[in-house]
Amino acid sequence: MKICVFCGSSSGNNPVYSRTANELGALIATRKHSLVYGGGNVGLMGIVADAVLENHGEVIGVIPRFLMEREVGHDGLTSLEIVTSMHERKKRMADLSDAFLAIPGGWGTLEELGEILTWKQLGLISQPVGLLNVNGFFDPLLAQMNHMVQEGFLRKENLASIKISESPAEIVSLLIP
Repeated sequence: MKICVFCGSSSGNNPVYSRTANELGALIATRKHSLVYGGGNVGLMGIVADAVLENHGEVIGVIPRFLMEREVGHDGLTSLEIVTSMHERKKRMADLSDAFLAIPGGWGTLEELGEILTWKQLGLISQPVGLLNVNGFFDPLLAQMNHMVQEGFLRKENLASIKISESPAEIVSLLIP
């Protein structure tokens, strides 16, 4: 199974994020899953990819040409697809993946998560979507989503469809039983 991971191109300020990304990558490989991700060699993106590779797993990166030209593309992957745009990147990652998982990150991670949740709500995809809520990182976002339900802008069942855990092992099991 191929798990698409959305995550930061930075490692964050707390070392728990890097440790968890490394643990997640090792787990993906040892459970014989493959990683699909944004193709970067920096931040949590690079850490997850390197951990999968170090544990003899498959890593498929999808990166837009302009980011490759900025030298942030990972050149040691099983496969690296270079696409023309961020939109094409997200579509290709979605086409390749059996499940989606967001771990801590910034605007890009939030945007990818938002789009994939929208696609799921609209029935454009059926794959499971999860949050690895390391260090309570997604607590404010989850509070906002609950507020959206309370205010009538998000259906309760759409929010309930998101798999959430603080544990890499548990979230992988929830996404791919």
